[in-house]
Amino acid sequence: QVHPVESGGGEVQPGGSLTLSCVIPGATETTNCLAWFRQASGKEREAVAVIDSDGRISYTDSAKGRFTISLDSGLDSAKATLHLQMNSLKPEDTAMYYCAAGPYGGPWDGCDFSDWGQGTQVTVSS
Repeated sequence: QVHPVESGGGEVQPGGSLTLSCVIPGATETTNCLAWFRQASGKEREAVAVIDSDGRISYTDSAKGRFTISLDSGLDSAKATLHLQMNSLKPEDTAMYYCAAGPYGGPWDGCDFSDWGQGTQVTVSS
């Protein structure tokens, strides 16, 4: 089983930047998709950025041009590390951010997510 572990959250002023990281030990041959989700208070969880083992990447509209998802090494490595570089942060980016992993075959750009981290809080405030 995959156990993602996030880090890098914190508080930043509007217009600032943060980089989130997620170590993903235990990836298997069915771990084809990785993603960053977020959930703001009182709102549903949404997919912010998705990357698959073929290198295809997608972003939610509000993240396009500001956020960048990247993977340090292949998913078949012992400890793949996923990043989310977030620039030009806005107060509406405030949320708990979750790293997720899973196989193909779901509703998020053809991916499903069965393994989740505990989350890291991002707060954008002046």
